[in-house]
Amino acid sequence: MADSAVPPVVLVEHLTKYYGARRAVSDVSFDMRPGEVMGLLGPNGSGKSTILRLLTGYLHPSSGRAQICGFDVVSQSLQARQCVGYVPEDVPLYAQMRVDEFLTFMGRLRGLEGTGCARAVADVVERLSFGHYRNQLIGKLSRGYRQRVAIAQALLGRPKLLVLDEPTNGLDPRQIIEVRELVRALANDMAILVTSHILVEIERVAHRVAILLDGRLLGVQALSESRMGLEELFLSLTEGEPQ
Repeated sequence: MADSAVPPVVLVEHLTKYYGARRAVSDVSFDMRPGEVMGLLGPNGSGKSTILRLLTGYLHPSSGRAQICGFDVVSQSLQARQCVGYVPEDVPLYAQMRVDEFLTFMGRLRGLEGTGCARAVADVVERLSFGHYRNQLIGKLSRGYRQRVAIAQALLGRPKLLVLDEPTNGLDPRQIIEVRELVRALANDMAILVTSHILVEIERVAHRVAILLDGRLLGVQALSESRMGLEELFLSLTEGEPQ
């Protein structure tokens, strides 16, 4: 579990994002510590993926700020992104490449060269237990093993923050359990931010959950302290309230 005395890996303050006139994220603030798994929980369209894209540098906020390992995601974008491993919901893998070839390619994009790159690839393959698939074409892998490859490429740079957007979507029950176990194991070395619209998926892996609705943060709850309270959560909106 995270130590509150340690500087945050993620610091988000009053983050807001508009798409034209539509407000997708509204005044969201939270932080994360090393070794913490935080879940972003909310229905589709609640702003989860937008927050991830703001943190990973794909989008710029309309107002507010976010820092990764002390680096501002806008003014120090390169340094902030070097601290992050990102696995989007629909991972853009190259189906015609072999696993080892793809991971080597991704390692070189992260600045790894020669034996350093080969060692990094071997480390993540061993950690995620798919060494026997290293020479397989990615397009021939099952959905579960493609997800492992996606997570492996995100770990190549030894990130301080791993970002997982709906990581269990489309997996069978056994694969879902394996991803949960992997997330818990990886949290020994990094902070992990994971999204889902399903409470049980967040509940199985996270220390805290940030609850989102229509781009607004309704609250941040420590799961270990009030799991039953979350199962009985009711949301109330006043008619005519701004969305």
